[in-house]
Amino acid sequence: MRAVVSRVLSAAVRVDQDGVSQVIGELPGPGLLALVGVTHGDDADVARAMAAKLHELRILRDEQSCATTGAGLLVVSQFTLYGRTAKGRRPSWTDAAPGSAAEPLIEELVAELQRRGAAVAIGRFGAQMEVSSVNDGPFTVLVEL
Repeated sequence: MRAVVSRVLSAAVRVDQDGVSQVIGELPGPGLLALVGVTHGDDADVARAMAAKLHELRILRDEQSCATTGAGLLVVSQFTLYGRTAKGRRPSWTDAAPGSAAEPLIEELVAELQRRGAAVAIGRFGAQMEVSSVNDGPFTVLVEL
């Protein structure tokens, strides 16, 4: 499992519903935007470990975490994080887990964050989404398990 995590002042994800763009997940204040990709070897244990890592990651101001500040997380599934670009100009998606395997793991990650008491907003798995954010810093890290 891989996540690109940005410290944000705010973030939102929109989807088109019946021709109308609607916000389906939002962080109105400071927190973390986590774009999360799933690969073939990942399982529920990896999803729970990623949730703990994201919740306790000390990249908020003054080396704080979402766990210590109560800041929220916006989790957006992002299969393109496993795109291979070493050959040619077209990415290969063979390292990304198929949707049928990835979706339950994203759901488990979100459920574990919620069990930990985190305020979690989410995107919609498999949807065409518009993700916006106001980065704080900017401060972005890659987290891999």
